[in-house]
Amino acid sequence: MNTRRIVLALAVTLATVVFAPAALSQTKAAKPLKITVYGGSGAIGSRIVAEAVARGHGVTVVDRSPKADSAPAGVKVVQGDVFDVADIGRNIAGQDVVITAVAARPVPTRDFYVRLVKGVVEAQRAQKGAKTRYLVVGGASSLEVAPGKRLADTLPATLPEGTKNEIFSMVDALDWMRTVSDVPWTFFSPAGTIAAGTRTAKFRVGGDQLLKDDKGDSRISYEDYAVAMLDEVEAPRFANKRFTVAY
Repeated sequence: MNTRRIVLALAVTLATVVFAPAALSQTKAAKPLKITVYGGSGAIGSRIVAEAVARGHGVTVVDRSPKADSAPAGVKVVQGDVFDVADIGRNIAGQDVVITAVAARPVPTRDFYVRLVKGVVEAQRAQKGAKTRYLVVGGASSLEVAPGKRLADTLPATLPEGTKNEIFSMVDALDWMRTVSDVPWTFFSPAGTIAAGTRTAKFRVGGDQLLKDDKGDSRISYEDYAVAMLDEVEAPRFANKRFTVAY
């Protein structure tokens, strides 16, 4: 697995590995949820939106420059800013779940994703009563390749500054999220390589360790990442934890 493939995947305690359900068609959710997605027009975000809609959930996509015709039928598209806490508060009011699938290339500063997750958590904390659950589309860089050694620790020091910001900003975001215990959140890391593919709904689910197949590859499609995300939305297993998936 070369550095370029690892970096592409970042755009964005060892656990027992289990196989996810293998259904090939989306089953309508027993209880439709109200889901807000930031970054819902991106490579991963658009798949999450499509999967959520197919399962019968009510979806709102928040974008700085919204284009209603870019979303599936029935999706509400509104203007908003994921770095504006008050705006986040308005867009998650009454929602069951908020997902951030925001990607930036190059990432301008190392604190980019830390500021992003802090803003959403601050908006959650300001909510009265039940808190909207927060799911983060994270990176693979923070996954362990050996006890106490993360994928990010294996990358060359000569990477461009913007790439370093992208990698370590997401690492820092997870580190910060792990200090949060008063609102519900889940951080979802992809496999080492994530790219467009097919929806198989067949993959392994793990915790903090990078998952590899018997050839040493770590990969997942956008489509199956979205399946795993909606599985976690509908039946939470990783409350205030991180998880990952791979074939």
